[in-house]
Amino acid sequence: MRLYVGSDHAGFALKEHVREHLEHEGYEVVDVGTHTEESVDYPDFARQVGEAVAAGDADYGVLVCGSGLGMAIAANKVDGVRAVQVMDTEMAKMSRMHNDANIVTLAGRYTEPEIADAIVDTFLATAFEGGRHQNRVDKIAAIEHEG
Repeated sequence: MRLYVGSDHAGFALKEHVREHLEHEGYEVVDVGTHTEESVDYPDFARQVGEAVAAGDADYGVLVCGSGLGMAIAANKVDGVRAVQVMDTEMAKMSRMHNDANIVTLAGRYTEPEIADAIVDTFLATAFEGGRHQNRVDKIAAIEHEG
């Protein structure tokens, strides 16, 4: 499985931790940056990861900023992206089962590294249920294409 990860300066430390965890678990990880704690703009990284996921270059994405909120907002501007900001494993599970989320965003300032690992592990291990949920995901895609 190929994953793209990215962060801004506020999410850098947690992104580095999660990247190392994912590599240790055997995932192919592409890190689009940032690579320091110098101030940068999170939409630049959200776009890179979002475009890779939407194009099929990545199976899933992981984005980290201070709250995870800005990354989710920016990534969701890319057609085909369903990014969710997640604070616990239950949210990670439900976002995959019911929403077929393809990018998880984390809060670098509020999420402990061990919790982040558990969130990402749950997100990646959970399958989309399809069925009645597929109709809803299709309706989300239709909204993207109306604009």
